[in-house]
Amino acid sequence: MSHFFTSESVTEGHPDKLCDQISDAILDDALRQDPHSHVACECLATTGLVVVAGEMRTKGYIPIAEIARRTVKEIGYDDAIYGFDHNACAVIVTVGEQSADIALGIDEHTSLVKEQGAGDQGLMFGFACDETPELMPLPISLAHGLTKKLSDVRKKNGLKYLRPDGKSQVTIQYSDDGKPERIECVVLSTQHREDVSHEQICKDIKEHVIIPVCGKYLDAKTKYHINPTGRFVIGGPPGDCGLTGRKIIVDTYGGYSRHGGGAFSGKDPSKVDRSAAYAARWVAKHVVKAGIARKCEVQVAYAIGVAAPVSVHAETFGTGKVSDRMIEQAIAKVFDLRPAAIIKDLDLLKPQYRNLAAYGHMGREDLPVKWEKCDRVDALKKALT
Repeated sequence: MSHFFTSESVTEGHPDKLCDQISDAILDDALRQDPHSHVACECLATTGLVVVAGEMRTKGYIPIAEIARRTVKEIGYDDAIYGFDHNACAVIVTVGEQSADIALGIDEHTSLVKEQGAGDQGLMFGFACDETPELMPLPISLAHGLTKKLSDVRKKNGLKYLRPDGKSQVTIQYSDDGKPERIECVVLSTQHREDVSHEQICKDIKEHVIIPVCGKYLDAKTKYHINPTGRFVIGGPPGDCGLTGRKIIVDTYGGYSRHGGGAFSGKDPSKVDRSAAYAARWVAKHVVKAGIARKCEVQVAYAIGVAAPVSVHAETFGTGKVSDRMIEQAIAKVFDLRPAAIIKDLDLLKPQYRNLAAYGHMGREDLPVKWEKCDRVDALKKALT
């Protein structure tokens, strides 16, 4: 029996994503100056105000307020008429030193086992499937495509009445055998200038955003909800207080796969919330790329201060050519999932995180991130023979 599944995305100007980008821009600057910086940086944004809080240990000097303002400007809040802009907003910074107790577990020279341990306990999931070329679920892939296109037409294609805030949602109909068939519904909301009619917005968004991104899956029965309230003038932080880490499902698989609960942005890679989630995606993508399964979800779990995962679990939802337990054994042979090895193999000390803080951290083949590279496919196949 066919079924529906829905995922959403948000633009870079959404208040939560604005906060994610500020947090990751600060992290990038710290890593640029000192690759061994330890950062846990949170951000809040509301009308006229940005608050940056957290903990940091670095050899560099990080101009936090300047970075926050620059990020706000680059996103597009550069005019007071939007209700929020980089010049007029206040920036409050309250960032302290990283806890010495946490440092005991993640620094090799102080760790009880003389090896970099996990920065916290926790469980992380990675997922891949064969629904798209980048091996992501189709609903989240199209939802991200819509928000990226919405940003592009705002910046480049002449729809000057658009503003930075926006959201998309895509509902896919799946066939009896679980393959995506068509789009049942598209929801797209975009902030706009006050003097533009709802009819004009609907016409432009369908023509310039929805059809170019989703055309292959649209049909006569597809439903469209474009700015369904009829008005979206007040947006960004004045419309909704933003927080770092509040869009974890948008950041990953759109709800199609399970999530361990940990956010990514503002955290250096010693935090396994981030680094192990990337590694689990890397592993799962290898399994699907190797043709071992059509779908694969990998769970990795850690204890704070301990390097080796406490568990590694693979689930292929009945699509595997071999048993899930055999896949787990092969993963153990091919992938070192200790934090120091993950950081080295995936080049996670490189400043690269601001660009990931909008439009998803997974499936980003448009960026040179190593967890999307499948360079161990042959080794994984060999481990299963």
